[in-house]
Amino acid sequence: MDPLTQGLVGAALPMATQRRPRVVIAALCGFLGGLAPDLDIAISSSQDNLLFLEFHRHFTHALIFIPVGSACVAACIFGFARRHIKLGYMSIWMFCALGYATHGLLDTTTSYGTHLLWPFDNSRFALSLISIIDPLFTLPILGFVLTGLICRNCYWARAALVWGALYLGAGAWQHHGAMAQARGLAASRDHIPERVTVKPSFANIFLWRSVYEVNGRFHVDAVRPWPSPRIIPGSVAPQLDISRDLPWLELESQQARDIERFRFFSQDFLVKGSDFRPNIFDVRFAFLPTEIAALWYIRLDPYADNFAHAVYETERSHSLELLADLVDMVFSESQPNLKPAALNREPCLGCRGSSD
Repeated sequence: MDPLTQGLVGAALPMATQRRPRVVIAALCGFLGGLAPDLDIAISSSQDNLLFLEFHRHFTHALIFIPVGSACVAACIFGFARRHIKLGYMSIWMFCALGYATHGLLDTTTSYGTHLLWPFDNSRFALSLISIIDPLFTLPILGFVLTGLICRNCYWARAALVWGALYLGAGAWQHHGAMAQARGLAASRDHIPERVTVKPSFANIFLWRSVYEVNGRFHVDAVRPWPSPRIIPGSVAPQLDISRDLPWLELESQQARDIERFRFFSQDFLVKGSDFRPNIFDVRFAFLPTEIAALWYIRLDPYADNFAHAVYETERSHSLELLADLVDMVFSESQPNLKPAALNREPCLGCRGSSD
């Protein structure tokens, strides 16, 4: 989730356990504890762009790391503010631990994957219940937490937690409906999917991105389970085949190894970009739920030596222009009228306008 939401949920949990004298300090410690796991973004390398991708949402987000991570946060707070806080280290650590504990669990409800059970299990857990940014989730929690701080009342923090739980429950219900729609859509095309995934589109739990694989091709569509069921046909693209798409690539090169690292992160939902740009991206994600266009990708260089790394890059240039199209898809009952920014996006090799 975004940092604000992580901090607010981290603040709400310890705040909900305290009475008036400790509400504010509990919220402060929980807020900082809720933010702390994302300090793993500092693990990076200018030579190896994928290093940060491997370690983001890694050990700092694991359940086993909660006591260690929160102890470090508590030590910093106690060291810098002990003259102003009339609490012992153990009380501060408890508040930080409660806030820290919410972070990995909340990240697990999104779609990007979290190493929650590291080191016992190296899997990336992703429930895909909510977008990483969702105002309908965050803004009520913000209102409840701020009201609780102003009133010095823990019941507002409890209301924030109840709202969060109810919203995630609604996301789970929508996920179930979206998955049923995706499987039904595949069946209507006489397809037997090898795998199916659905993810909420940006900033809402109403419109979902459906991706399923059949015979080495990804079919991408938008589905809306509720309030009124709707399907918006999307695009089709072939799965990455290195021998076909990148015949020049040396399989023992660093770029080939980087593709395998990116494959793990992307769960093998990989697509190659156009012939003019040898990029590889995760087809599960795009700003519009019907399009096949990279939000992030690794850029390859056919002329690089065998020791050169692939370059990780992000694509956000059209996001604001596409926002109106996304809103139209969420609320409209008719076929959306895509703006030029959406129509002129560079397609991937093999993409076409509708699924079949």
